[in-house]
Amino acid sequence: MHVGEVAARTGVTVRTLHHYDRIGLLSPSARSAAGYRRYSAADLDRLHQVLVYRGLGFGLEEVATLLDDPDADPLEHLRRQHRLLRDRVEADRRLLAAVEREMEARQMGISLTPEERFEVFGRHDPARYEAEVRERWGDTDAYAQSRQRAARYTKDDWLRIRSEGEDLTRRMAEALRGGVEPDSPPAMDLAEEHRQQISRDFYDCSPEMHAGLGRMHVEDERFTATYEAVAPGLAQWVSTAVQANAARQAD
Repeated sequence: MHVGEVAARTGVTVRTLHHYDRIGLLSPSARSAAGYRRYSAADLDRLHQVLVYRGLGFGLEEVATLLDDPDADPLEHLRRQHRLLRDRVEADRRLLAAVEREMEARQMGISLTPEERFEVFGRHDPARYEAEVRERWGDTDAYAQSRQRAARYTKDDWLRIRSEGEDLTRRMAEALRGGVEPDSPPAMDLAEEHRQQISRDFYDCSPEMHAGLGRMHVEDERFTATYEAVAPGLAQWVSTAVQANAARQAD
């Protein structure tokens, strides 16, 4: 193929192809009688290798060194490029996830920096689940109320909320280990404290809504795993206590 055909087929400009020829990175295998460049299949294969390495961020001199290595074979080039591309894809995946979490956090109204969110939430950043939360409850008053409150909270507010939640979970685990029945008044009092925390910090949580959350503790494996990591059996204990307290509030 002549240079114009190569440019049309590969998207590389004629000017770039001329430059590659001048620096010896990609010289055509033949010339026409009139002196025009003629590229062979092998030349196009080398151009493909050049473009892949360039896409991976290699400089022209580095690309030339790699391709002109007498000890390297084409399969080795492919293996190297495959490895580098997989690394690039993984890095892009992590970057995409970080950007998505930042978008979700802003949609939630959380005004913390990524570093502050990590300090407050660790690997349990609520922004990871915002899309699911918005899909399930985005049209509810509770969701709107929670977003409004979250938008006002500072890092210290979030640290307080986390500390209070951890303290309550610890006391629930102690009650479980101490043999307190989950439908007994002490357990229901702890469940009521949990409902009040939600109402104070996020949205007005009615006993009926709280009972629904209680069922999620055993129906959603993510809730279950969080409580089971504190104490085996705690998810079921909290679920039962919450629903018993909801029934008590309804009486």
